[in-house]
Formats: sequence, structure tokens, C-alpha cells
Amino acid sequence: MEHLIPRIHQLATQVAADVVALRHHLHAHPELSFQEFQTAAFVTEQLQNLGLKPQAMATTGVVALIEGRNPESRVVALRADMDALPIQEQNEVPYRSQNAGVMHACGHDVHTSSLLGTARILSQLRDEFEGTVKLIFQPGEEIVPGGASIMIEEGVLENPVPDSVFGQHVFPMLPAGKIGLRSGRYMASADELYLTVRGKGGHGAMPDINIDPVLVTAHLIVAMQQIVSRRANPKIASVLSFGKVIANGATNVIPNEVYVEGTFRTLDEKWREEAHVHLRKLAEGLAESMGATCELEIRRGYPCLDNEPELTARVKAAAEEYLGAENVIEIDQWMAAEDFAYYSQSANSCFYRLGTRADDGRFASSVHTPTFDVDSKALEIGPGLMAWLAVRELTAPSSTEKASL
Repeated sequence: MEHLIPRIHQLATQVAADVVALRHHLHAHPELSFQEFQTAAFVTEQLQNLGLKPQAMATTGVVALIEGRNPESRVVALRADMDALPIQEQNEVPYRSQNAGVMHACGHDVHTSSLLGTARILSQLRDEFEGTVKLIFQPGEEIVPGGASIMIEEGVLENPVPDSVFGQHVFPMLPAGKIGLRSGRYMASADELYLTVRGKGGHGAMPDINIDPVLVTAHLIVAMQQIVSRRANPKIASVLSFGKVIANGATNVIPNEVYVEGTFRTLDEKWREEAHVHLRKLAEGLAESMGATCELEIRRGYPCLDNEPELTARVKAAAEEYLGAENVIEIDQWMAAEDFAYYSQSANSCFYRLGTRADDGRFASSVHTPTFDVDSKALEIGPGLMAWLAVRELTAPSSTEKASL
């Protein structure tokens, strides 16, 4: 199959300008999670223009098949997410977001346009490969429960069942032209914490006749950190962070309650469950000991993301063939979360990072910031690489075939 690499490079170059234009359109018209109606319609139109027959799933999800020769022989799924974030863009570019307070600050416009580019490439290679490529355009990656879980519940990994699933994500820490890979456990689980501490409010000059929920909350925030620092095995990565505290009193008013939001993340599912118990027990016990009450809601988020080792090794080898070994970088574990983890729980999967920073240091803003943008060079690398990974994986032996060797 290596003879197809120059052909795919050529096709990736040919579609690059169109992919950039697709990305600019998507960037200018971002939509929040599970509200991607115009985006889904746009993606559907682009796929229909290729002669494909896209199907709607999970309200705003889109799925389509590209069939090569002998389409039932093997199936590879390629996933892109489509939702944007509630961020006001600060970039002064022609394709700046036209929707106030909404921005593609996590690169999902890159993922979607890149997969549309991959679809264009693979549509021209139908006679060159055997098997089927399933294109998954997914809504709602940014908020729990995650579009991936809903897509899977609705059967996106069935009819046909993929032998492997690939996903890519922008990565401004690497320059465009490089990708980052990690085998095994890669990204953390992420649970949302909602804590309400109730006391007895009153005049700030008379704390002796009140039960101060602000003071209780201050103790809780500090004490709950020891769940990570003293209860977790030091070899297990864990993060506990609180990002919102609302104590709606005044300089001389102790409020009746305090509301807190935070996140708990870890790279170990067993410890995740244990930590939930410890957090609840500590919060309730400490609040009671200070005369207050508290309610802790732990909203389960995405699980840990695992890259299947054998598949990841094949991806690494294929990426080195396409990009050169010097452009395939091993990266560290990351405590962020991704709902691609649901695919990794259900099928052999590999999630890799696409470099997007320019060689001169431009486009280095982190994801989830109002100045995030990417080097357009990534929009030539991404579609071509994913096309090559799909074609290369379609020739890999299945588990049944390997067992008979």
C-alpha cells in the first residue's frame, strides 16, 4: 500500500485550499454543544456533494460510509467533533466568529473540515482499497454526557462494526507538520463537583449567633485537597480544582449558603470510584462538625481515554511512513478529558494530536482561549494523514486473522 503515499500527498495538496475554506466557514459560524444544526446541515451537504449518503444521529450527528472494493471485509471509523465553546473571540481575522459569545476555541472546526478533506481524498481512492471507512461527525463533545456516548447508544459503532476507530485533536504545543502519540492510558476521567454549603446567615458583626457557611466552605476547599495529597496513591495522577465559589453576602452580611463548582480528574478508574466516596464523606462530616450541612453532587463525566497499544503502534508506523519519523512525537499523559474515551471503551481506538503551531511561534495560544487559531498548514497534514491511516489500517490483519497465523 506504500505506493499510495505519494498519491495521497498529491490529493491532500489539491484539496488543501478547499479544506481551509471549509474551516473558515465553520469557524465563522460556530454553534454550541447539541445545537450544531447549521453545522450538521453544512456537513451533510458536503458529503452529499461527494456522492455519499449521510445519515443523521443524535439529533445533530452525521454518519456516512465510503465503500471501497469488498466493503464488508474490514471497517475503519474516523471521528470528528463539531461543537464550539461559549467564548468571545478576540482574533481579528476575516473568518472571526459571527456569533457573539461563541467560538471554535478548541479546534473542532479544524477536526470537522479535516475529516471532510479526508472524505474528499478517500472518495477518489475507492478503487485503491478494500473495506469501508465510516465517517463520524459528532455533536456535543464539550459538555456532559458527551455526544460520543449518545452516538454509541444510538448504534454508531454498529452496522457496520468498525475494527478500529481514529480521532485527532489540535495541539498548539507542536508545530504544524508533526503529530503527537501516546500508547495506553492517555487522558484523564473528568467528574463535575457541585457543592452547596448551608449555614445560618446574619449580621457580620455577630458571628456567634450565626453558622458561617463561608468559613465552612473555606475549610472544605482546603481539606478536600488532602483527598488527592494524602488518600491517593502517589503514583496515580489526580487533580481536584474548584473554579467557582458564590457566597452572595456583603461586607457585613453572612449569607445562608455558599455554592461551589469544581472538577475531579484521575488516570485510574478504580481510584476514581474510591475518591468519590472519600469526597462525600469528608464534605458531609466536616460541615456537620462545624454546625453546617452540605450537599455534594458528583456528576460523572468522561472516563479515562486509552489508546490500544497494538493499534497505536500501527498508527505510529503509518504516520512515520507518511510524515517521516522525525515528525511523529511521543507525548505525555494529559489531565484534560475527551469524550473520545467512550469509543476507546467500546472499540480498538487511537486518539492522536495534530500539531497546529507555526514554525515562527505564531498560533501558540492554548485551546479554550479567545485567541486560539491554527497554522493552515495543519489543514493539509490532517486530511492526508487520516486518509493514509484509514487505508493502511484496512490492510492490517484482524484479530481473527492474527489468531490463525
